[in-house]
Amino acid sequence: MILTAFRREPRYRNIHALYGMIVAQARLPAFYVGHGVPDTVDGRFELIVMHLVLVLDRLGRDREKSSPNGQRLFDAFCRDLDDNLREMGVGDMAVPRRMRSFGEAFYGRQAAYRAALSAADERDLEKAISRNIFGIAGVDDKAVPLARYMRAAARQLDAQEEDLVAAGKAVFPDPEAFFRA
Repeated sequence: MILTAFRREPRYRNIHALYGMIVAQARLPAFYVGHGVPDTVDGRFELIVMHLVLVLDRLGRDREKSSPNGQRLFDAFCRDLDDNLREMGVGDMAVPRRMRSFGEAFYGRQAAYRAALSAADERDLEKAISRNIFGIAGVDDKAVPLARYMRAAARQLDAQEEDLVAAGKAVFPDPEAFFRA
C-alpha cells in the first residue's frame, strides 16, 4: 500500500513509451551511415531534438487533450538529459548550467524547425538542418535528404490518430528510403 505512491500512472507509462520511441528512431543507423549525421553525443542530441519537435508539434494541435502530454514528454526529455550528463561524469554543480544550455538549444531549434517547416521556401528547412545538425552555414548536400525525411515524418505524424501518438505507438518513415531517393 505504501508503494502505490511510487508507481507510475498509466499516462506516464505512455509518455515513457513515446519518448522511448523517439530515442529509438533517432538512434537508427541509417541517420549516421546514410545521412551522414555525426555519430557523437551532439549528433544524437540533434536527432532526438528533431524528432521531439515533430512529435510535440503533433501533440500541440489539440490543446485540451495534448498540452499535458507535450509537457510530460518534454519533462521526460529533460530527465533523460540530466541522467545522461550525470552518467558521463558531469559534476553536480555543472549539471544545471549544461541543462540550461541544452534548453536554449532545444528552444532555438524548435523555433527554427517550426518556421522552416511552415515556410514557402523548402530550402529554409535544409538551411536549418545544415546549421543545427551539420554545423554548416548555407545548405549542405547531406541536409537535403534529411529535410525530405523531416517533412515526410511531419506529414505522417499529422495523419496518425493523436491518441496513438500520445501512447507511443506513432510510426515514423524509414530514413533509409530518403537517403536512397
